[in-house]
Amino acid sequence: MTNRLDQILWRFSGMVVSLLGLSVLVFVISRVLPGNPARMALGPMASDEQVADLAAEMGLNDPIPLQYVDYMRGLFVGDLGQSLQTRNPVVQDILFKLPATLELITVATVFMIGLGIPLGVLAARNRGGVIDNATRVFAFSTVSVPNFFIGIVFQVVFGYYLQLFPITGRISREYGQQVTRETGFLLLDTLLSGALGAHLNAWAHILLPALALSFGGTGQIIRITRSSMIDIDGKEFIKASQGYGLPDWLVSYKYTLKNAFIPTFTILGLLYAWLLGGAFIIEIVYSWPGLAKYGVQSVLTTDVNAIVGVTMVIGLAFVVTNFLVDLVLSRIDPRMQLGGEGI
Repeated sequence: MTNRLDQILWRFSGMVVSLLGLSVLVFVISRVLPGNPARMALGPMASDEQVADLAAEMGLNDPIPLQYVDYMRGLFVGDLGQSLQTRNPVVQDILFKLPATLELITVATVFMIGLGIPLGVLAARNRGGVIDNATRVFAFSTVSVPNFFIGIVFQVVFGYYLQLFPITGRISREYGQQVTRETGFLLLDTLLSGALGAHLNAWAHILLPALALSFGGTGQIIRITRSSMIDIDGKEFIKASQGYGLPDWLVSYKYTLKNAFIPTFTILGLLYAWLLGGAFIIEIVYSWPGLAKYGVQSVLTTDVNAIVGVTMVIGLAFVVTNFLVDLVLSRIDPRMQLGGEGI
């Protein structure tokens, strides 16, 4: 027990060091971006005196190391500064925008699991056949084609020509007034508000962007599930199960997939964190009011505090997800390592 606790603390300390390194890198880059943040905030009509006053108020005239120290001092008390584009505290903006992005990437992850794992199993069970080759081509295509292109195709086909789904926003205006914001997760808030029509409308809005966002990860899950299934399929205990006369589907799903799921679970955890950062283009294409779109707007307006805040949230998601995946895998399979040592 003590050994495991030491390993967890070691990994946690590594997370802290990684986040500190990320904070230094992003902070410096945000300060050397072209353009004057004070001028961008006040607009071209502001006088030089007004710009100079705002720059002094933001501490932009101080040396970068001193600015970083002041920023970290505020970070430890939950203060990420003020956003230049919204005039709100960055923490407030992030907490308001984050649920929309989390909802989007969660639905996208469900699509990845629902499509990727069954297709990977199907390809492994029909190795070398037509189904296997078609599935591998599909997996390669989803990885190769940018998700923003897929998103635009979905908009044109299903939104414009077929008019089956809306192509922008999270909910239609006539339904939005029926929903009270409780959690920020619209699919949940519509149920809490008892608005079934609004709930269905929210699903109609989220399906296309979530499906487009899931395509790249779906291809990776198909390939990893297939290769893991094929590797496990050659083990002696699988051959013994087949020798007992068990149905092929039972051997595939109960024994082969169960033992081949560890690599798939690992990539699923990393993909979930990757989607948080990879949703930037999809949120722009679909006008999705989430954290990723907020981050893009922050870059375009040189909103330095918001840039650092959004990047730190994404970095935190990566290291925490990676830590949790390792922790779960170390419990599932004692042979897995945590903190560089065997469990």
